[in-house]
Parts: sequence; structure tokens; C-alpha cells
Amino acid sequence: MSKNIYVGNLPFRTTEDSVRDLFARYGEVQSVKLISDRETGKPRGFGFVEMDDDAAADEAIKSLDGADFEGRNLKVNEAKPREARPPRRQAW
Repeated sequence: MSKNIYVGNLPFRTTEDSVRDLFARYGEVQSVKLISDRETGKPRGFGFVEMDDDAAADEAIKSLDGADFEGRNLKVNEAKPREARPPRRQAW
């Protein structure tokens, strides 16, 4: 089973490739997803990295949490499952 990692405080100019390269130092990266604002398309400054090897993922979390990346201190931890939210009401 793969481990999903939350990566926060990313510089807005960061690319998925640069995040993949950063985490690849610790093991094979399965996927990288940077989150953008739905309406503007601008980066939101966080994303998720998926790694298959739990030990490599744990080492990446331990090593990268608080580390400087492109001038910002990263916030890195295991992603929590998304909470169910009630459906949004349509404004008519």
C-alpha cells in the first residue's frame, strides 16, 4: 500500500517535476499533485506526493519537514484522509 504525503508552504512557482526530484532522493515517487485554485487556476502552495515504500516515505517526511526548499520552509507530514463534507447548496 502506498503512503500519501502532504507537502505545504510550497513556493507558488514550484513545479510537479521539482517536487518529484526532491522526494526522489528518498525513494521512488509514484505521483505528485500540486493543488490549484478552482476558479483562478493559481497555485495554492500545497500538494501531495505518493510513494509506495513506507520506509522511504517516512524518511522523506522526517528529513523534509521544516527543510528549506526554494526559499521556504516546507511543512511535510502524512496526509490525513479527506473528511466527508456536506454537498454545497446551489445559489439560485
